[in-house]
Amino acid sequence: MSGEYMVDVRGVHKSFGALTVLDGVDLQVRHGEVTVLLGPSGSGKSTLLRLINHLERADRGFISVGGELMGYRRAGDRLHELKEREILKQRTKIGFVFQNFNLFGHLTVLENVVEAPISAQRRSRAEAETKARELLARVGLAEKAGEYPRRLSGGQQQRVAIARALALEPDVLLFDEPTSALDPELVGEVLEVIRDLAKAGTTMVVVTHELGFAREVADAVVFLDEGRVVEQGTPAEVLDHPRHARTRAFVEKVL
Repeated sequence: MSGEYMVDVRGVHKSFGALTVLDGVDLQVRHGEVTVLLGPSGSGKSTLLRLINHLERADRGFISVGGELMGYRRAGDRLHELKEREILKQRTKIGFVFQNFNLFGHLTVLENVVEAPISAQRRSRAEAETKARELLARVGLAEKAGEYPRRLSGGQQQRVAIARALALEPDVLLFDEPTSALDPELVGEVLEVIRDLAKAGTTMVVVTHELGFAREVADAVVFLDEGRVVEQGTPAEVLDHPRHARTRAFVEKVL
């Protein structure tokens, strides 16, 4: 596996029963680059993110993040599955922002952001709180630290979720349709935060249908359909001059 890539997915297959969700997917994401995954519903985008984070196990193929094989260690020509504790440690290097925020409703905004660094990385509360306040300021929510999630708009909740993902200082951030659960007028504030992360050189893999955002921010766009990579390239190549009929039909439909 090449150290050139922050995320390196090789020949990954995944089925659920008789349903093939991913059928031999390759994906490479370089350090500091933003890759956007596009595709119709059911094309395997979300499953691919969950495999990168080892929330699901691949049936075949390999995934490495930061040069480290996810979920396994190699001993000679054999692979041994890691214990859950070791997998959890690997996962702290990968921030995951979900479609539906997944905040803890019984915790304040600040407590949501400090929880993982304290429990997963054994940081002191003082250090975790200092970092959390910096991150909340970065996403424009410094004044909301003491609020509970239910008192925030959807856009604010998603920005808290981004701050929470950043609190672990991950090597890569995964976004699974981060704006699809938001009212249209709140989409912009979340995309603005992701734009700022891109400018700061954060490695990201983003599942989204926001083609304007993809065109502006992505270094690479990957179009999936029926569990396969149909087309990949720069935003100009994939969105403006798609080579495949399926890509062309999807882009025209979404636009």
